[in-house]
Amino acid sequence: MNTTESDDLTTAPAKTLDCDVLVIGSGAGGLSAAVTAAYHGLKVIVVEKAPVCGGATSWSGGWAWTPANPLAKAAGVSEDREAIRTYLRHRLGPDYQTEKVEAFLEAVPHMVGFFENKTSLQFTPGENIKDIYGQTPGAGTGHRSVGPKPINARSIKPEVRAKMRHQLYETSFLGMGIMAGPDLTKFLSASQGSIIGLFHAACRFTPHVWDLLVHRRNMQLVNGTALTGRLMKSADDLGVHIRVSTPVTRLLTDGTGRVSGALVDSPEGTLAIKAARGVVLATGGFPHDIQRRKELFPKTPTGREHWTLAPAEANGDGISLGQSVGARFKTNVKSAAAWCPVSLVPYRNGRTGTFPHIMDRAKPGSIGVRANGKRFVNEANGYYDYITALIDATPEGEAVQSWQIADTRFVRKYPLGMAKPLPVPLFPYLRSGYLKKGRTIEELATKSGIDPVALRHTLERFNEHARQGVDPDYGRGDTEFNRYGGDPNVGPNPSLAPLEKGPYYAVKVVPGSFGTFAGLDADGRARVLNNDGEAIPGLYVAGNDHASVMGGHYPAGGINLGPALTFGYIAGRDLAGATDYEDDPAPMAQAIQKKQDATARQPSAYQR
Repeated sequence: MNTTESDDLTTAPAKTLDCDVLVIGSGAGGLSAAVTAAYHGLKVIVVEKAPVCGGATSWSGGWAWTPANPLAKAAGVSEDREAIRTYLRHRLGPDYQTEKVEAFLEAVPHMVGFFENKTSLQFTPGENIKDIYGQTPGAGTGHRSVGPKPINARSIKPEVRAKMRHQLYETSFLGMGIMAGPDLTKFLSASQGSIIGLFHAACRFTPHVWDLLVHRRNMQLVNGTALTGRLMKSADDLGVHIRVSTPVTRLLTDGTGRVSGALVDSPEGTLAIKAARGVVLATGGFPHDIQRRKELFPKTPTGREHWTLAPAEANGDGISLGQSVGARFKTNVKSAAAWCPVSLVPYRNGRTGTFPHIMDRAKPGSIGVRANGKRFVNEANGYYDYITALIDATPEGEAVQSWQIADTRFVRKYPLGMAKPLPVPLFPYLRSGYLKKGRTIEELATKSGIDPVALRHTLERFNEHARQGVDPDYGRGDTEFNRYGGDPNVGPNPSLAPLEKGPYYAVKVVPGSFGTFAGLDADGRARVLNNDGEAIPGLYVAGNDHASVMGGHYPAGGINLGPALTFGYIAGRDLAGATDYEDDPAPMAQAIQKKQDATARQPSAYQR
């Protein structure tokens, strides 16, 4: 992987393809670059080494942090950019990168407007999604995020649909995705017998069963699958050629050192793809690279003490390809990983699933403790904070793990990890050992390997204050972010409730991630930099291959996907030499016609 070849190939490949832009990887960053470049009239090829597209994007919540976006302005919310800078300066501290932050803030509203008005990627506004650190100056209280609108996969061509990654099973209900917000709220209300909730669940689940019978897959795309589906539909509409099961083996350079394409392995043999304008690396970072995890992740002595939510193909290929042509691998970030607490789900067929603890930690009536029986974090804060605090609280040599504890009222009302509330039974999770159960808190502690005396003391202290709606130890429920994640029907604090009705339940939580923050260094134009800080001609980067614009911090939900979409957009525009933003409200059909007219005037590069 760590080698390059000049265009003078010593061994001729079976076939050569010509294009303007080659995109390596098919997550949000790569597809954003592909769609943007194609919109501006360039011939684009996307290669993906997996048999399906979407990478970690497809398994994500799909929300992107996009401050000062046009959907917010349409709702009457016009933010001063300086307020956003203020928030980021406070949260990132010395890791604030002025050039990259400015490039992001300048481009992000245009990126959202471009996709919303010129492609099949339409968004829903995050009106109520708060920035995590609400007490920090400049923190947003809503309208800084967008998510993809749901889409029925029937509107996507079958040949494109066949290349799409399915919903992550662990975050679905029997394979059906549930969207954060009103969709999830109504599903949870169904567990309490709400007629509206039950009707909503029936209306969503009935067609899902039909889709499974007829199409053998979920067709109601939400969250990350909707984002991938809409991007792939947009790419297909604009003539982007997407090749799956096509790993890159080498980057090609010309006599001047400019990156000019790549060699790939494909189902029809070795191909040389020549890219006249350049190559975009967007392979998803290195969350499955055991050696790099060992070197860069704290308290990960073998590299295997980590369970990522990213697909197995995200193993650092893009980083290695970049380094092979002299790219700088930037590791001096606050955190090399985009942490997320996960639990491991054993299945009867021997497979182990990975469940992300996104929303259950914030619901009232549950706490997180270590084996010493003590809390270590504000459980309702961001997922990044949970694992950072867990790592910091764990002495050297001990396993980094915690338990999320809840009582019987909680588990019948809210999810506890993979375990679903009523009417879904708990016995499969108890039988597999995923859930531990105890009639008393001491029995639960003994079964889970937790100090029972300390846990009883922790619970008594927590319950005493939770009844009053306060958490003097960690400030849970003090911010709007915490309260939004709680239950508005619970008072006096929607994030707090005592655990006092047995039996009690526990699920073990371990360090996981959505991806990585260390990555290839790049400038504000998404051009990859070498070790001297100079741009490598013809080489761009987007997504998790790109070193975090946030310097390895997690100031808000969606700071993986927001920059991925934005720097993919920046890369596509730079490759096309675009100078004016795409603010003309002309429909996408005009761009498609322009692309078709240009294609008709010359032989297809894919048929040469």
